[in-house]
Amino acid sequence: MQSSHPDPGFTVRLADPDAGRAAAGSAPGQALKGKSFRQRRRNRHGRGLRGELMLPTLPGYRTRSDIFDDLVLDSAQRLQDIWGKTLDGVRFAVEEIPPGLETLVADRTPAPMGAHTPAMPEEGPVITLYRRVVEQVCGSREELQDLVHDVVVEHTAEMLGVPPETLDPVYRRRY
Repeated sequence: MQSSHPDPGFTVRLADPDAGRAAAGSAPGQALKGKSFRQRRRNRHGRGLRGELMLPTLPGYRTRSDIFDDLVLDSAQRLQDIWGKTLDGVRFAVEEIPPGLETLVADRTPAPMGAHTPAMPEEGPVITLYRRVVEQVCGSREELQDLVHDVVVEHTAEMLGVPPETLDPVYRRRY
């Protein structure tokens, strides 16, 4: 899994140069007749497309999903640094909710925070974390970071067949 974050640099969006010439060379309202309501509303007063609502440097720019993905990547990278080639080919994935959540709720079974899918002939093993389930248990960002790491360690240990304490020295069961 790779993190794909937009460049935090400043971006500029240029208006369509032909739109200004068409509006200037025709009678008022003539240039707007052939356009749909959405196009007229979006390019109001010939100012071009509107810019970003929030700058990339502000904390609200990144979504909770982006932050969660980064926590999973950080945890996976930590394990990769410790174990090296043992974890080559392992993919880490994030899904919103576990499959079959309705039946789990109906049976009053707690929802899993993650899952381990063994390797297939054409693909390596996959460790999946369920974002909504993990976030619901946590009250703060620090708790979320710790719990994400614990879930990644537990499912990686299950995949390798070792106790989680031997996989990562800072692991301790928090939930």
